[in-house]
Amino acid sequence: MAGARVLLVEDDPAIARSIIFALERGGLTVTHSLLLGDARRQLDLRPPDMLILDIGLPDGNGLDLCREVRAAGGLPVLILSAHGEEIDRVLGLELGADDYVSKPFSPRELLARVRGMLRRAQMQAPVQRRSSDTGPFDIDIAGQRISLHGRVLALTRREFGLLSDLLQHRNRIRSREELLHAVWGSGSDRMDRTVDTHIKTLRAKLQEVAPGHDYIATHRGMGYSI
Repeated sequence: MAGARVLLVEDDPAIARSIIFALERGGLTVTHSLLLGDARRQLDLRPPDMLILDIGLPDGNGLDLCREVRAAGGLPVLILSAHGEEIDRVLGLELGADDYVSKPFSPRELLARVRGMLRRAQMQAPVQRRSSDTGPFDIDIAGQRISLHGRVLALTRREFGLLSDLLQHRNRIRSREELLHAVWGSGSDRMDRTVDTHIKTLRAKLQEVAPGHDYIATHRGMGYSI
């Protein structure tokens, strides 16, 4: 993970300096772009290992770049959103961001989030494809892909983690705490609502492929199951 390359897109110089200082102290290499146009050039020139993306930028909306990056591949994306702007966070997750941090934030917390995302991105797992109990789903763990009725789902890393965990425990109720532990890690300070938000976007993507079907069951006060 040391030396991993991070592209930071942030137009506030003071915020950018604090982020760069924290990440470089953590052994990461940071390239900073003030504008979306420059960020796109950097992505074409040398794709980074991760993207940290502010939403409100002088030459456009960072969510547009998030959408483009997700359509092009599996680059981890962390969104920076202003405090209280929940709609931006939800839109970011729906467009494919893996995580978000609200401003103002602790540089140490940001570094921990970035390290966790890079660690998960670098993990290699054996290939696991369709088994007899995954029904219409086809799982490729190594490729980080899940198909439904033969169509590859456009999932974020968190959505992939949630769906693969639910499929691996098919017909069993998985509590929010268990899902948080499995997908965000044992040291995560995320809340139950985080799971609920990701389940909501995951459900919408499944229903795009299979309208009228709700593969994820909600068990009030208990959790979720496939």
